[in-house]
Amino acid sequence: MEGEPDRASIVSGIDRRVRTSLNEMPGQTRLMAWDDLPDGALAAVETVIEGDPESLILHRDGDAVRAWLNICPHAGRRLDWSPGQFLKSKDGLLVCAAHGASFELSQGACVAGPCKGDRLRPVGVELRDGEVWLGVGDPTRSA
Repeated sequence: MEGEPDRASIVSGIDRRVRTSLNEMPGQTRLMAWDDLPDGALAAVETVIEGDPESLILHRDGDAVRAWLNICPHAGRRLDWSPGQFLKSKDGLLVCAAHGASFELSQGACVAGPCKGDRLRPVGVELRDGEVWLGVGDPTRSA
């Protein structure tokens, strides 16, 4: 019948809702598996926060994980030079690909460049059952 969805799109929609309900709880979103984030690594994940699509930076430091919005406070641009590809200095600082601002990774403070003294905007995350979750935790503390 014209205007009605076909069976494949209905099944696909059901499958998508089932997967979402298995991975998410109200107000919480699974970001990635802990094992997919090696120690010392930076990763970009795309998610929705308060209805808006956002890119996040995750950083693993031993048993801790930190998250920030993937936005440089200097010009509001993404920090990665290519999606999910970040520059790190030999001193272990995250470097903005656009203007060279450098951020330490314990608190997200800008220690050099055009926004020195500013900081990345933290996002609350939690490590639970081998998964990194959004929407829980205190963004000022590492999970």
